[in-house]
Formats: sequence, C-alpha cells, structure tokens
Amino acid sequence: MALELFLEGDPIADTKAPTDVPIGERWSERKFRGKLVNPANRRKMTIIVVGTGLAGGAAAATLAEAGYKVKSFWFQDSPRRAHSIAAQGGINAAKNYRNDGDSVHRLFYDTVKGGDFRSREDNVHRLAEISTQIIDQCVAQGVPFAREYGGLLDNRSFGGAQVSRTFYARGQTGQQLLIGAYQAFERQVAAGNIETHSRTEMLDLVVVDGKARGIVVRDLVTGEVTTHVADVVVLGTGGYSNVYYLSTNAKGSNTTAIWRAHKRGAYFANPCYTQIHPTCIPVSGDYQSKLTLMSESLRNDGRVWVPKERGDSRPPQDIPEDERDYYLERKYPAFGNLVPRDIASRQAKNVCDEGRGVGPGGLGVYLDFAEAIQRLGRKAVEAKYGNLFDMYARITGEDPYSAPMRIYPAVHYTMGGLWVDYDLQSTIPGLFVIGEANFSDHGANRLGASALMQGLSDGYFVLPNTITDYLSAGPFEKVPADHPAIVEAEAGVKAQVEKFLSINGTRTVASFHRELGRLVWDYCGMERTAEGLRKALDRIPELRKEFWTNVKVAGDAHTFNQNLEHAARVADFIELAELMCIDALHREESCGGHFRAESQTPEGEALRNDEEFAYVAAWGWTPEGEPPVLHREALEYEYVHLAQRSYK
Repeated sequence: MALELFLEGDPIADTKAPTDVPIGERWSERKFRGKLVNPANRRKMTIIVVGTGLAGGAAAATLAEAGYKVKSFWFQDSPRRAHSIAAQGGINAAKNYRNDGDSVHRLFYDTVKGGDFRSREDNVHRLAEISTQIIDQCVAQGVPFAREYGGLLDNRSFGGAQVSRTFYARGQTGQQLLIGAYQAFERQVAAGNIETHSRTEMLDLVVVDGKARGIVVRDLVTGEVTTHVADVVVLGTGGYSNVYYLSTNAKGSNTTAIWRAHKRGAYFANPCYTQIHPTCIPVSGDYQSKLTLMSESLRNDGRVWVPKERGDSRPPQDIPEDERDYYLERKYPAFGNLVPRDIASRQAKNVCDEGRGVGPGGLGVYLDFAEAIQRLGRKAVEAKYGNLFDMYARITGEDPYSAPMRIYPAVHYTMGGLWVDYDLQSTIPGLFVIGEANFSDHGANRLGASALMQGLSDGYFVLPNTITDYLSAGPFEKVPADHPAIVEAEAGVKAQVEKFLSINGTRTVASFHRELGRLVWDYCGMERTAEGLRKALDRIPELRKEFWTNVKVAGDAHTFNQNLEHAARVADFIELAELMCIDALHREESCGGHFRAESQTPEGEALRNDEEFAYVAAWGWTPEGEPPVLHREALEYEYVHLAQRSYK
C-alpha cells in the first residue's frame, strides 16, 4: 500500500482482559481485580452520558442508581426517540430454552465465525455470558416478550445460527426494550439522580491534561453553545450508516459525537466494516431520503427466490415452482435462508446482476410467505409478523399475504467505531464508548439480533462494572469555566457555526450529502475494488473543498435550524468517508461486510488473508492534508479455530 495513503503507527493492544485465566473466567476475574468506588465517593462524582438508546439509556439509569450524578444529553425531544426503537426482530440470548444444542460457547462461536474471525475473543465471550442475564433483567422490567402457549418465553432463529435463541416482542423488540430502559431512566430522573438535556447536540470533547473532562454542546432550539464538565464522559451515540445518505437508520443518526472525539485523540477502528442488510424495501426513486428495513425475523418463515430465467417479468403467482430459484436454499443447504446478512446480501446482488432481479429496475428479490401461510395458517403468521406485514403494505401498496414481498440489500449497521479496550475505554483516558458507537464485539459482520444484546450488555452490565476502575482515582480536580481547553473548544464550535452561515453558496446541504452517499455506496458499499476506492479518494477531497466554499445554510444560529444541524453532520461524514475508503483500500482481503472483488474464492465467497490482516485497524487522526496513522491490534484466536467460513 502506498505510503501517501497512511502512516504506520505503534501497535496497540488491549491490556485489560485478564488473559492469565481461562476465557470463561475472565469477565468475573476482571470484575474482581478492578478497583471499586465506595458509595460515599460516588455521590461526589459526575458522569456525562451522551445518547439515550439502549446503551446510553441503560448506562445512565444503572450508573445513577449506583449513586453517581449523571448528566444525560440527547438531540431528540424525548429519550424514547433514540434509533434503538426501530430494531424489530429480536435479541439473542444463550438460554437454550428449545433444548436444541445452544450454549454460551455456541453463541460465542457463532458470533466470532459470523464476524468472519475479525473480532476479539474476550469481548465476544463476555457478551455471550451476559446475554442470559439480559433476558432476566428485561423480563423483570416487564418487557412483553412473546410466549408459547404454556407461558414460557418463545424463541425464533436468526441468520448465522442453527439454533433458536432470539427472544422477541412481535416485530417491536427494540421499542419494548427501549421502553424498559426508559422506565429505569425516568425513575432516576424523578429521584433527582439524572440531569436531563434534551434537544442538545454534542459538538466537541473537552480534554484536560490528556483526560476527557466534558463536552461542548449546542442547544438545538436556542442555538446556545455551552460546556458541561464531569469526571468521565460516556458516548452511546450509535452508528454512522447515514454516511451513505440512504440507509435504514433514522435521518438524525450521525457520526458527529464519535468523530469529534476521534479528532481529539480517540482512535477510530475498522471504519470500513459496514453491514448491508438483505431485507430492505427496495429504493423507489432518485429523491428518496430514507430506506425501510423489514426485520430479519421474516427470513424464519419467508423463502427467498428469483425466477430461474433472466427477464422473467410475470407476476410471482404465475411463475411455477419448478421455474423458481430458491438460491439461498440451493447454495447453503445447512443454513438456507438464515445465512448471515453479508452472505444473503451479496447473493441477492449477484442474482440481480445476472438479470434475474424483480421489480422496477430489476433490483429486488422475492421474500415469499405462501408456504408458511399454508403450513401455519394466516392467523399464526399474523401473530408473529402482523405489524411488519402492515408496514410493508402501507409503504408499497402491496399485500404480502397474497403476493411475495420484494426486498433488496441496504446499508444498515456499522461494525466500526471508536476503539475501546476490555473496559470499554477509548484511547483517551476517561472517555468510554458503548453500543454501536464502539467497534468491539462484531468483527466484520454482525449477526442478526446481536445489536440489542450488545447495547444492553454494555449499558446494564459491563460499563457499570469497569468504569469504577478509572473513577477509583477520583473525584478529580475541578475544571474552571475559563480553562484554556474549554475556551478553545467552545470557540471552535462557534467558529464553525459562523463559517457555515457565512459561506452563502448555491448548493444545499442535502445535495452534498446525497452525492457523498452515492459515491460511498458505489465505491465502498456492498462490493469494493482498488480502482473504485481510488476514484472515491480522488473525488472526496474535491467534494469537501466544494462543500466548504459553496454550501448554502439558510437561517441563523439562534433559532431552531435543521439546515445548520445537517451541515455540521455532513462535514463530519465527508471526513469519515475518506477514512472509510482508506481503510477499505488498505485491507486487501474480503471479510464479512468488507468484500473486495479482488479477494474471493472460485465460488464467489469472501476470501480472508489471515497472515497479513488478522488485526484491528485503529486509526489516529491527523490534520487535513496529512495521512492518517494506522495502529494495528493483533487478533489472536485461542478458543476458536481460524477457518474459511462455510454455511453450506
């Protein structure tokens, strides 16, 4: 790789996991070895938590209940508007209620394998262990999980597994889990232990003497810029899929909090690992601004197929069974329609590229429930998936009970994020990162129903036990309002706001975002090539220059101004997109959601290069015009044997 793209930095390693004991004992041992904070001292300490999704909301509630003073920040009007509410399909847990061979070790193995052997064993095993506690916690909160006739909690299967370990609340699992976390959160608000700041966006991190000590925020209603200080800062701000403009994420989802922390010294790990979800409603027009996801749970009973012949435009009901290609069942008989998301997405793209796609533009495949309705009855299917079917019908005007759904892959989840150690602490002491905002658990591809699991694991169980080791040295020295770090950070935020409003160009913020998204999708999307990535890296600096000289941001800084909000987020997306492409170009292998066309098996599967790329790529920030710095964290596998993934 040419040196002009990046510089080599010192290796990085996670030193917090106690590797001198067996993996099944490491989490318990870490909790024992970590230092504690006595209850009297907790009352003297303040923790800032940014974000109120499953990770942020659970963390704020748990830390406040433990006795810390918590300040919570979110940019929506209500904590319940966090994007976690949109997760539909379920949450994994190794309970083995079906007695079908599941276990903590099997969930651990499935997650490492599903991530194409690019995740840390220690973090993944801890996640599998805690999964069983999460379900008990949520049931105690009153989360209405689906139950079998006898009253036991029901399970269903998800991609990448051959067991039924996914707990669900119809097609509203994320919503119900978030309401549970929200209730715990509001209880602490009422008790006076959480100070709330709604409609408030973090725009910078305050670092004092090398430690995270606060954040600079902007009130999105009044435009006021202020600084809040604390003993520690926690970011639970979600992923960055909206860099692609069209994604399954909420329109407000962005990278700004973690990107601004990155620019203050937090390493950004594996930015190119983005997940393409196979069951999205296809794009319907050039000016569409949002994509809608149909839950992966539908692949339990829905069968994926396309016509065997190219250009077959007959209605699906008119295509006989022997003229249909159930291509996932044909290629992967052991897993069928429940192969991991990256594989299902890539195979959908392949059949569409062959000219066998369905719907407008041939960019779609069928997800057919006819067999399930015949086998189970319509009422049973409605009980499982009714709200999802209703949503599809409202969006498309088509009845999925009488005709197959049409689906196509779309950008969904980001496995990359800020680098953290076993304690979930970033490379900036005092800055902890939880949930999708960090990189830690999923490798190069996240298994379905594991996002909710990680968010609640980090928020309820991991962070409250690991943050104490850092806080045991506190309370820390007070930071005065006139401290140079605060003055500099506030001035930078205000200057950027003034800059946006002064450019007065001819292009809208949305037009830049749309162009960037198309560029990244074309060259750093479902399939990447060296040639395409270099094209993107040629164009992105040009786009950044044009953005900063020709963007039009209407309105002013002292009112509710969504153009101004969007401008700051797009500025960060442009910088992130460049790092994503550099990361994808330097990783000359295919693994999980990162598929390089130059690196594939004769059967078209992802071909890893373990000798050269079995590491986490942790990137250090450098000013514009200078190449980023690559720090490698070697991945070592002691309990899972490295092997070419096979789901056949």
